[in-house]
Amino acid sequence: MYDAPNSERDVEVKDIRIAATGVQVYYGDTHAIKDVSVQIEDKTVTAFIGPSGCGKSTFLRCLNRMNDTIDICRVEGDIRIDNEDIYDKRVDPVQLRAKVGMVFQKPNPFPKSIYDNVAYGPRIHGMAKNKTDLDEIVERALKRGAIWNEVKDRLHAPGTGLSGGQQQRLCIARAVATEPEVLLMDEPCSALDPIATAQVEELIDELRQEYSVVIVTHSMQQAARVSQKTAFFHLGNLVEYGVTDKIFTNPQDKRTEAYITGRIG
Repeated sequence: MYDAPNSERDVEVKDIRIAATGVQVYYGDTHAIKDVSVQIEDKTVTAFIGPSGCGKSTFLRCLNRMNDTIDICRVEGDIRIDNEDIYDKRVDPVQLRAKVGMVFQKPNPFPKSIYDNVAYGPRIHGMAKNKTDLDEIVERALKRGAIWNEVKDRLHAPGTGLSGGQQQRLCIARAVATEPEVLLMDEPCSALDPIATAQVEELIDELRQEYSVVIVTHSMQQAARVSQKTAFFHLGNLVEYGVTDKIFTNPQDKRTEAYITGRIG
């Protein structure tokens, strides 16, 4: 299943956090994801790369059942997180999304204060017994989002008043406030300038100490910088999956090589 390690950081065998088998996704009559099987490791950044419309964001949204919100979308196959079938009828999608946090392409803070943006999830999931508990959760999440020092003196100012890069780090803090096990990121830097992008990439590298992070990115350079594993999607198929260094320097499939060298995209 796995490639032989080609650097020190790949020597340790990680636990499998997400196991997807035979996943098919249809939008009406359109077959968007075709028989995708992949195992995603814990405490690892996994990058999904591929041309626009290849299915990488659609597959990402299968992992927290965001596709449930699209009437014409149908998902088949088996997806397990910590060996639990996330499409089992007994699984509450709201609880699942607390466990599988998501950060979107454009920063989307709620029209609330910085504090309330982060406190929202812990409040609805009953994670705090009192105000002191909630204060601690908010502070811890903002520190994990690498934005605490910038906002600690203005927690009651609106989150929408922050810069784009700060808003995205606030959204990451909001996502980790519910103590998720998996963090999904759908092109989290595409709306950011290079400095803000560098800050978020540094944060992603820190977050993998605690979470399984899955990132969809159009930027192959970004995938090479932040991920340990890379999955290449093309026309709804998972073409190749393995250690990032190997995917970029010695791909096994001609389609992967063509994409990486810029011949398709």
